[in-house]
Amino acid sequence: MGTVEAFAFSCGNNDSALRKSVAIDSTLVRIRLTQPSDAAELAQLYFALWPDSSVEAHRRELDALLEGKTPSTLPLMNLLAEISDGHLIGFLQASLRSHADGCDPSRPVGFIEGWYVSPEYRRQGIGCRLLAAAEDWARSVGCIEMASDTQIDNDTSKIVHQALGYDVVDRCVHFRKRL
Repeated sequence: MGTVEAFAFSCGNNDSALRKSVAIDSTLVRIRLTQPSDAAELAQLYFALWPDSSVEAHRRELDALLEGKTPSTLPLMNLLAEISDGHLIGFLQASLRSHADGCDPSRPVGFIEGWYVSPEYRRQGIGCRLLAAAEDWARSVGCIEMASDTQIDNDTSKIVHQALGYDVVDRCVHFRKRL
């Protein structure tokens, strides 16, 4: 796997990396908040990131979230990346958490709960724009830090996080035993 430097990029296009990609003008991608009418298409993107639940289960979760029924008393928001034809190509779900590993425990922290861009639209700055909008939201609710996590074997996610200024603060292996 490459180093962070090999994947370093700005929020602009990276045309040299567009193999098997749909090259688009990133100015034609709109970053916006999720609306109830987005739930069916967004559930498909959720499933692409979190395949352990069905599209239908994700749809039910989204319907509840969009009705204001969040699983926490702390704020949660969804941002979307939408291309000019109205098709959704990515999302970032962020929340406010009372704490996160490696962050100042005396202050709430913005947290990336889920972040996904359809593979054919990656490496064009769309994920970066979603992240920047989420960071702006976190600042607007008083956060001075943003945190995230990923699976230990998700090298791409680790590289992208580091390329966008995130530091690794901990590594953890979780255990369970069925009784």
